[in-house]
Amino acid sequence: MNKKKIDEEALAEAYNRALALEKAGDIDAAVEAYQDVLAIDPDDHGGAAVRIASMGRGETPVRAPDAYVETLFDQHAEVFEDVLVEQLGYHVPMLVRQRLQDLKLGPFKRMLDLGCGTGLTGSALNDLCEEMIGIDISENMVVIADEKEVYETLFVAEVEDFLDDNDEEPFDLITATDVLPYLGALEPLFFGAAENMNAGGIFIFSSETLPEKLADGRPYMVGPHQRFIHTETYIRERLAATGFELIEIMEINVRMQEGHPSPGHLVTARYNG
Repeated sequence: MNKKKIDEEALAEAYNRALALEKAGDIDAAVEAYQDVLAIDPDDHGGAAVRIASMGRGETPVRAPDAYVETLFDQHAEVFEDVLVEQLGYHVPMLVRQRLQDLKLGPFKRMLDLGCGTGLTGSALNDLCEEMIGIDISENMVVIADEKEVYETLFVAEVEDFLDDNDEEPFDLITATDVLPYLGALEPLFFGAAENMNAGGIFIFSSETLPEKLADGRPYMVGPHQRFIHTETYIRERLAATGFELIEIMEINVRMQEGHPSPGHLVTARYNG
């Protein structure tokens, strides 16, 4: 079945109109304009559904649209590390290394780096793991990661789909740095990690925090920067429900966003099998 061809000119016009209305603070008109964007591009390459949710309207999606995440990272692959590390002060991969060492976890035989991007986490943990597998939805990111020669194998795939379909040998370390901000519901990720892990294996990941007092009973929502934020309670409950024992949950600053820190957590858990 042929996909309907997108009218790129109409899409750009609709998206720019929606952005301008959002910037002007006309939320009702902006939401309507983003709905026009979705009508032109149902796959949602521009993340219109996430932007609607970030304004507190519509249903909160269970994850960011694949087309949006793929497009976002494909477009920014070449400048990704400079922007993320130098401009946004992102140091989560080195924090992961530090926590694994301080908690005396490892060395590891097989590591799976979910949402590996350009390979920042793989590079940080290279000497702690015998074999590394990386996976990312963005082909352009994977090309750059491959040049670092730290991964034995790299896959281009969506994280949850990969975990669901994977027939690789199980892992004793799974990392997911800067993956949760693109996922709302965490059950598929946590269940998939458990299914692909040896008993006693370590799962370490970062999240951005939804304070309980702002959550209003919600486990997650889309924050003002179009990134998913999760309550600590939700993370704890979902880990326990999928067979993980929490080793540590540490408050961190994930990155700077418009000059302000993004509070988050670095979570380390052990799979009990």
